[in-house]
Amino acid sequence: MNVSGIPQTVHFCYPSVNNSCRKQVLPLQNHIVLYTVLWTTVAVTVFGNLLVIISIAHFRQLHTPTNCLVLSLAVTDFLLGGIVMPPISVQLVETCWYLGDIYCKVYLGAVIMLCTASVSHLSFISIDRYFAVCHPLTYKTKITVPVTLNLILFCWTLSAVVGFGIIFLELNLKGIEDVYQKVKCVGSCILMQNEASGLVSSLFSFYIPGFVMVCIYLKIFAVARRQARSIRDLGHQNQSAEEKKKLASRKRETKAAKTLAIVLGVFLICWSPFFLCNVINPLTNHNAPQFVIETLAFIGYMNSTFNPLVYGFFYSWFRKALKLIANGKIFQNDSSRTKLFSD
Repeated sequence: MNVSGIPQTVHFCYPSVNNSCRKQVLPLQNHIVLYTVLWTTVAVTVFGNLLVIISIAHFRQLHTPTNCLVLSLAVTDFLLGGIVMPPISVQLVETCWYLGDIYCKVYLGAVIMLCTASVSHLSFISIDRYFAVCHPLTYKTKITVPVTLNLILFCWTLSAVVGFGIIFLELNLKGIEDVYQKVKCVGSCILMQNEASGLVSSLFSFYIPGFVMVCIYLKIFAVARRQARSIRDLGHQNQSAEEKKKLASRKRETKAAKTLAIVLGVFLICWSPFFLCNVINPLTNHNAPQFVIETLAFIGYMNSTFNPLVYGFFYSWFRKALKLIANGKIFQNDSSRTKLFSD
């Protein structure tokens, strides 16, 4: 009964099914606005990361250990934009899950897998940048393409085992089965976690790696600052062509570290609200509304939307690659050998 005394129609996700979830019906204009915003975000995420994938995969000059990790991270973001974001976009507007329980488990497993993969990639990238900036003389011998490929394989394997293992073995529901059954209804897809699962997953998937990566980048910037002073001092001296080449390479490595630190910062900003809720919600007997959790999750997923924008803004090679892709020049012979930056 509403305030006017006129009975309100109760809508259900599946009207002919018992224990169906209630459906929140929004005005048509709200539907249009929300779907426009959400699907535009999905499109930018998918096509932006696809451009990063094509750029790094096509141009041979970009086949470096760092860019192998960036490429794999872009694949993570691409899959998140193509697999995870569309279902939650519909769920946010319709307040119903229409894809069934089996796909719900696959979806939740993919969410955990891709989030874990993102953190793992960012961790390996920070380590790569640490050796490139702080130990440039041994960098090329320690961080090679085969080593990087093995790290990527380990990252994806670990993420898949963690993500789908937690969901299909229902480790997140141990001890809260009764609470889950009370809120579970036909037409919902809920990632509910017990106190231990919420705390442990948040610590190992976000807080601890994030803290370690921030410390690594602070160390990198301290070393980069000292190197910048030495570069300025050397700038007043006559330099050979080889010395100039080394200085240019060092500047490029430092700039790459700064850009990837911004990527890390965007990741922390996007995902902090969700992981804060992920720890607090189990402690408050899961009182957070599902809509709030889904909204915070979507904000976290938007990290994958921002990454290609960061590359486009800070990487000149990415902007050059986009022009070549847009002009169709990547289909020309030997286009993969195009120089995007000076050696």
